Amino acid sequence: MVLNLGLVVHLEIKFSLILLSLVFALSSQGIIVRHDVAPGEYEIKSSDTPAVFFIERQGKSKICAATIIHARWALTAAHCIDETSLGDTVNNGRRYVVEVGNQSREIDAVVIHPGFDDSKNPEVDLALLRFRNESVIPRPIEPYVDANEQGEIVTLIGWGYFGLGTIGRQFDDGVKRRAKNRISSADDRLHFVFDDPRGGNGMVLPLEGTLGLGDSGGPALIETSTGVRLAGIAIGEVAGDQFSEETQGKYGSIAVYERVSLHLNWINSILGSGN
Repeated sequence: MVLNLGLVVHLEIKFSLILLSLVFALSSQGIIVRHDVAPGEYEIKSSDTPAVFFIERQGKSKICAATIIHARWALTAAHCIDETSLGDTVNNGRRYVVEVGNQSREIDAVVIHPGFDDSKNPEVDLALLRFRNESVIPRPIEPYVDANEQGEIVTLIGWGYFGLGTIGRQFDDGVKRRAKNRISSADDRLHFVFDDPRGGNGMVLPLEGTLGLGDSGGPALIETSTGVRLAGIAIGEVAGDQFSEETQGKYGSIAVYERVSLHLNWINSILGSGN
């Protein structure tokens, strides 16, 4: 069942919302890559980062992602609950099975962040997914707890639309990819700028990339001295006057992630509640 610690509202597969005079395209996300790097360099095996899984398969498309953070819980974007059939399935008491680390696991409850109470302007776009049974395989990725994210390099993971920075999203092939980016700002949310390597910016990373259609809810992962940690959850892209769904993910685009470190109290209250 869905545990309503905040109102669950219906969201379209493709929609936008106005927030702080910017438009966030909150359709699902995938990986857009540099035009001057072989695309295969971004591809990873399905067994890589097994704690990151897609929520639903629609034909060859893999819609929305989530990350296991506990033996019984995963974290995703709240708008993914209605962007997939997960919400309706769980609410109607039916089995919702996902593939995690080459094993089938059933999600039996969803907890929406209480800040997600307005589909046109959600303050916090996060949801926790509860598995019916606990499992220590794959090993969970713990949340990032420090408040020093700005300037850190992260790994973004997705299955959705592939594209090039010169032209934006192109096609959806369901291939799992990862890209690197640097956190340009860490305020209420995390932001990542997709820098153009032709601009002479020495900060551009060898596997620089950003998001396209296919993987809202996907992670931004930070390497620490104690292992990989979950720093952000993908919710969309900032879009100004030049934004177009057809050219989403071009150089200069700004990806937006929920900042996990700001929501540790909520996460820990649910994980420790015994639900």
